[in-house]
Amino acid sequence: MKKKLASLFLAIFAFWTNLLSQNVDFTKFVNPFIGTGALDTLSLSGSNFPGACAPFGLVQLSPDTREYPDDPCSGYDYNDTTILGFSHTHLNGTGCPDLYDFLFMPYGGNLKWSAGSDDGKTKGFRSKYKHSNEKAYPGYYSVVLDDYNIKAELTATQHCGIQRYTFPDAKPYHLIVDLDHSLIRTSPYRYCKIISAQVRVVDNKTIEGYRIISGWAKLRKVYFIAEFSRPFDSYVFKAGKYIFNNVPVANNADLKIVLNFDKNNNQPVLVKVGLSSVSADGAKNNLSAEINDFNFDNITIATNKQWNKELSCIEIEGSDLQKRIFYTGLYHLLIQPNNIADASGDYLATDDSQKHSTDNTHYSTFSLWDTYRAAHPLYTLVQEKRTASFINSMLRDYQTYGYLPIWHLWGTETYCMIGNHAIPVIVDAYCKGIAGVDYELAYLAIKASSTTSHKNAPFDILDKYGYFPEELQTQSVSLTLEIAYDDWCVAQMAKKMDKKEDYTFFSKRAGNYKNLFDNSINFFRAKDARGKWINPFNPLAYGGNGGFPFTEGNAWQYLWYVPHEVNSFINLMGGDKDFVKKLDTFFTLNAKPEDVNGNASGFIGQYAHGNEPSHHIVYLYDYTSEPWKAQFYSAKIMNEQYNDNQSGYSGNEDCGQMSAWYLFSSIGFYPLNPANGVYCFGSPQIPKAVINLANGRTFTVITTNAGGENIYIQKINLNGKQYTKNYILDKDIRAGGQIEFFMDSKPNKKMADWEKPKEVAE
Repeated sequence: MKKKLASLFLAIFAFWTNLLSQNVDFTKFVNPFIGTGALDTLSLSGSNFPGACAPFGLVQLSPDTREYPDDPCSGYDYNDTTILGFSHTHLNGTGCPDLYDFLFMPYGGNLKWSAGSDDGKTKGFRSKYKHSNEKAYPGYYSVVLDDYNIKAELTATQHCGIQRYTFPDAKPYHLIVDLDHSLIRTSPYRYCKIISAQVRVVDNKTIEGYRIISGWAKLRKVYFIAEFSRPFDSYVFKAGKYIFNNVPVANNADLKIVLNFDKNNNQPVLVKVGLSSVSADGAKNNLSAEINDFNFDNITIATNKQWNKELSCIEIEGSDLQKRIFYTGLYHLLIQPNNIADASGDYLATDDSQKHSTDNTHYSTFSLWDTYRAAHPLYTLVQEKRTASFINSMLRDYQTYGYLPIWHLWGTETYCMIGNHAIPVIVDAYCKGIAGVDYELAYLAIKASSTTSHKNAPFDILDKYGYFPEELQTQSVSLTLEIAYDDWCVAQMAKKMDKKEDYTFFSKRAGNYKNLFDNSINFFRAKDARGKWINPFNPLAYGGNGGFPFTEGNAWQYLWYVPHEVNSFINLMGGDKDFVKKLDTFFTLNAKPEDVNGNASGFIGQYAHGNEPSHHIVYLYDYTSEPWKAQFYSAKIMNEQYNDNQSGYSGNEDCGQMSAWYLFSSIGFYPLNPANGVYCFGSPQIPKAVINLANGRTFTVITTNAGGENIYIQKINLNGKQYTKNYILDKDIRAGGQIEFFMDSKPNKKMADWEKPKEVAE
């Protein structure tokens, strides 16, 4: 009876909490300009875009400030002074550029075909702008183009964008649609080639077209239809070096069309654009399904409401600064993965066949090397149903491609980064009991992905040597370590499914990290095929993403990548005392790493918060006799490396991972091992946070005496009872309830006797 009453009380409480949250405007705390530009040339920002999009949508309608967007990869830099147009697709905080489909730009004066150069030496249709005339919130962006005094406003739905251009007078104006706008053409690493493009004039209020483009994502097809609120008076094509007037269609790899509005410019021009990754009919159907009229304001309000609903998954109390950082981070988390299926559910599979998804979703933009660490564990708490859809999308890709996604963009595999980190995402969901996935199929997929050799994962070499010899496989140390973790994940799923032979095989392979550990210096380092250490060895030497034993890191940063066997690794390092000493050195060694590339930033000693290999390291202290140091460093990172201006992140935001680190850490816990259902405690900064779980329950985190120098946990109560563990389990959170942290300015060294995190949750 007591259990029934308790369940009833929780249900009533959740109902009223949800009702109250619907009346809170969470979007007012989101600042889309956070992470859009560095404060100086020596700093990095998040590479975020400020434009309009819907949660997890196909369209990101946003301004571009670069002719060939490359760095930042979002196409927009807050420090730039000109805008050359508004394109419909963008990436959120990635380290590689792509997309930028279908640039629209209104302008006055003479006909111009070029935007002009970024440095302003060559003039074109681009325009100066001021941030004082720029505005953005979830679902909306606007700016005044100073050269023409045109106000541009943008909003978006899942598959569509709508633009409103308000002119200063009744003079003639132009609108260019540029199908050639894309990323840089010269760099061998960022090479882009447009295979073909077409624009067709359907009537004096409608154009449609497509482009086939190869860039970071290979052979990408994008279709569009654009409908205008009032007729254009004339138009002209530029196809390569040729100019065409009064023809209904043009084809070329370098294709642009200018639409001329000669009269009635005392009225705004609105254009609604439907996109599809599948077909021309798909673009038309998406537009008719989502935008029936030209009521720009209603669409803005509707998309903003969608955002408010999604952002209500976590309700916090705190300072306005904390709310701006927190809810902007949550906003960035929920931009992707992106649903590339049409509104009908049709999508293009990896074999280029057209297929249908019964839930009308097929997700891509899986930046898994980044997001498996914290973003996907957070999705399991606040986006449980979508987590199942993410995994089902991965499984459909496996069925046509042979293994799971690595870095998936627009439905194609880029092979960017290393490891097979769809595996921990799937295993995490399976162990947490997330419904809606065929886990027998999922197990076949993760096993195939762990045994079928492919780029950066030649398993025949791994099985022969027990590690990757550097001369046979570059990035050998990072690959050996990361695949060892993936193998541990496979082993856990095999164990739960009673696949004993597989459990034995993958458990053994999960220990391969030991084969590259040099206990004479306590570092992981590269070996050759004869089993000899490769010299010279310098733990400060930094690796890029190829041709070096480490991936976007150095030996110091990859030293700590054993998230699945922390206790064994502590013993390997010589025990608790030596392990803590080495960790302390890591956070205090200020020697400059050698040959640092653009992914190295946010340094605290050798810790580099601006890139993902470092993200879990703070929380290793919870496994030691000095857990308060996890509290010290997590607080230091939050307070020093996140802010609410354009430089809000210390490195690329990476599709929500940089935000997810903050979201978890500010509440007080973090998934050091992203697939074991264990969250290690840090330093909670938010006075109160309510997580609205998918099961209708709520989990409330209260931090008493939070803020300022009070970064250390003194005691913890869980559901009103004293709690003496340095971690909390996922199942405890999903059960609902309340945890309360009591903080002070001095560490509680009695925490050394508290229970340390488990390596496998019960």
